Formats: sequence, C-alpha cells, structure tokens
Amino acid sequence: MNEPAQPATVRVFIALAPPDPAKEELARELRPAYGTHPDMRWNRIEDWHITLAFLGELPAEMVPLLHQPLAGVAAAHQPPRLALRGGGDFDDRVLWTGIDGDLDELHRLAADVRTAVTGCGVAFEERPLRPHLTLARARRGDRSSAGEIAAGLAGFTGRRWAAERLHLVGSNDGRSRGPILYRDITAWPLGTGIPGIPGDGSSEPRPAVGRCCAACPPACTAHDG
Repeated sequence: MNEPAQPATVRVFIALAPPDPAKEELARELRPAYGTHPDMRWNRIEDWHITLAFLGELPAEMVPLLHQPLAGVAAAHQPPRLALRGGGDFDDRVLWTGIDGDLDELHRLAADVRTAVTGCGVAFEERPLRPHLTLARARRGDRSSAGEIAAGLAGFTGRRWAAERLHLVGSNDGRSRGPILYRDITAWPLGTGIPGIPGDGSSEPRPAVGRCCAACPPACTAHDG
C-alpha cells in the first residue's frame, strides 16, 4: 500500500503545557459547566497549552530549522512556576483561563522564542503575549455561554507548577471539520544548560500535553482513535 502523502505545509506554534495534576484540578472546577453548556466546543484536556508564539502555516521543510535554536532557548531558561487562575472570554465566544505566577520569566521566555524564530527567517504576526489557556469556543450565535462559564471561574486559583518543557507543536486546524488535534513535533526540557536534549531522549512526535484524564468532559474525543 502507498503511504499517504505528507502535507506540504504544517500549522505550527510554540507552547508550554500544564502537568496532568493542574489540568485535572481545573477540569474538576469545570465539570458543572460541561453539563450545563454541552454545546460549547470544548478543547480536549490533553491538548491544553499556553501559546508563546503562533507561527501559522509553514513549509514542512522549514520546521526542522527551528529545532536547534529553540533547543538553545529552552536550555537557557529556568522553568517558570505558573498557576491557572480565573477565567475570561475573547469576543464573547472564546473561553479561557488566565495564567498567574512567574510572568516576568514567562515573558522573557516568549521574547527569546520569538527572536529565535525570526532568526530562522520565519515571518509571523507578533501579537502581544496575553498568557492564557483556551478552554472552549461557543457556537456561532451564542454570545452568552463563554461569559457565563468565565464568571463561574472567577474565584478559581490552581496550585503552582513548574513548566518543564518547551513544545514545538503541530495542529490540523483548518484542515478538517472535526475537532482541532495537536501533536508534539518535539519538545525540550527547560533549564538544562545543554541545548538539544529532547525531553525523553527522543525527537519522535508524541502527544502535546500527555494523557487524557478521568475528569474529561463528555465531549472529549481523546480516545476516539
């Protein structure tokens, strides 16, 4: 059988990912909203991430050029200690939780990531960093659900955790009508001082943020194959 042709472009971003306990903590807080707002397009818990730089569609052959510069950035930065906190919405449709903790280091890391990317000749829209984690999107015409759920998150403050790896992630956003799926292209541990060491000794792709947890919303498709 012929292998499927690889896409000529890859949709890419660079991100940090909360560890499983932090995700599970927030998922428990969201559990009532999963029941009261089933029509929200909930992101898979295993895909939750904090975007540092969104590069968009890149030629597939350009992606490997990012590896060494990003490995150097990861090695040079100590893991910022962060926490998930509160909630909000963008344009009444996109539900998010905020990021608390070592935000100065987070901004420095993002700035160095973006410098490394532009140094590779990759042009992208450099929007100001607004640290957040996207949770769900409302259906068209629904202008109230995201705000209602965000209000319920106002008092939430998760425990602090160390962001251990810098992730280079690819997604299928815009390629199908199904849910957005993410995969690690590779990832590097933060703060090693030794560029180029992948997080598990391998540069093989692996899930962007680990396993799906027991607190998944009913719409989670992490186990669909």
